[in-house]
Amino acid sequence: MTSKSRSGYWLLQDAKARFSELVRKVRSEGPQHVTVHGRDEVVVIAAADFRRLKGSITGKALIEAVQASPHRDIDIEARRSPLPVRDVIAARGCTPPRA
Repeated sequence: MTSKSRSGYWLLQDAKARFSELVRKVRSEGPQHVTVHGRDEVVVIAAADFRRLKGSITGKALIEAVQASPHRDIDIEARRSPLPVRDVIAARGCTPPRA
């Protein structure tokens, strides 16, 4: 980091050159910001923090939303349009379909 940089903020070129140090600081001090042209571009966080923020994809939130719905007792009948049927031509060596 340059002397003008704040703690927890890295210029991109410094973050690239001292990546191992950046990772150590994430573990010991928490999230580290990487700036490009003076703007926050990315924040490096610990894997455990990422998993906590991301959450697991289980469908639990959808199930809870459906269960909490006042309309959950409505029975929805799926409507399907009949699709046109095509004749199947058997390829050589294949048995034709049964009628």
